Amino acid sequence: MFLLSWVFLLGYAEKGPASEDIVRAFLPFSSGTVEDVRKPVLLEDVMATAAFVKAAEVVVIGFFQDSEQPEVSEFLATVQNIEDVPFGLCTSSDVLSHYNVTTNTVSLFRMVDKKRQDLEIKESDGIDASKLSRFVRINALRWVTEYNPMTAVGLFGCTIQTHLLLFTDPSSPKHEERLEKYREAAKLFQGQILFILVDIHAKGNDRVMSYFHLKRSQLPALAAYHTPDEEQDVLPLDEVSLETVKDFCNGFLQRKQKENPESEEQVLKEEL
Repeated sequence: MFLLSWVFLLGYAEKGPASEDIVRAFLPFSSGTVEDVRKPVLLEDVMATAAFVKAAEVVVIGFFQDSEQPEVSEFLATVQNIEDVPFGLCTSSDVLSHYNVTTNTVSLFRMVDKKRQDLEIKESDGIDASKLSRFVRINALRWVTEYNPMTAVGLFGCTIQTHLLLFTDPSSPKHEERLEKYREAAKLFQGQILFILVDIHAKGNDRVMSYFHLKRSQLPALAAYHTPDEEQDVLPLDEVSLETVKDFCNGFLQRKQKENPESEEQVLKEEL
């Protein structure tokens, strides 16, 4: 795990589908476009908050005991800086209690592993928009997360131990079709595999290709990686298809299960 994370970080989020329809649905006070708004959704009860959490791959909620606290200003500045993630703001004591929030907290909810990441704001520590933005960028893992130095930190901090990388050329006319099929496969392996997109033209990503002993002539290609023991498997592709990705993932998971059945059993218990 350490070796590949080091290779990744030597290199240099997917701009995800936080759709305008979803965001507008939670912004009844907005009459303009999403670009004009850039304000957090006001969440006043548990039901609205739960619906907001389920509305996108990644959402961020600022839970504050008092909307007049200086930390709120930094949170609002963060909302302005990050346009591809929906933000909510809540000061309801009932909602804070429901989500077990006892101090000012910024929480990121993501679908890919059904996890919630909390950043508790301590008065002594201080907080600013740059720290909040870094927290969001590191932890905003999606069905398909584009690799970059910021997301690499979150990827290797995730509890999901199997990663699948798709090495592809975003300038290819087939890129969108490939990405759609790859994302479709990702949803089938929720909680089991993290799906990562590697732009072969991005600075530093040649090191990642070299780690998996891949050449440009072999691309597009899939690479599976198990973080605890750094076992890997590579599959050059003629083209990306749902069935090919599924078969490759299932084969890798089954092999790891045979090697370590107790570990796989624990994963299943956590999912249940």
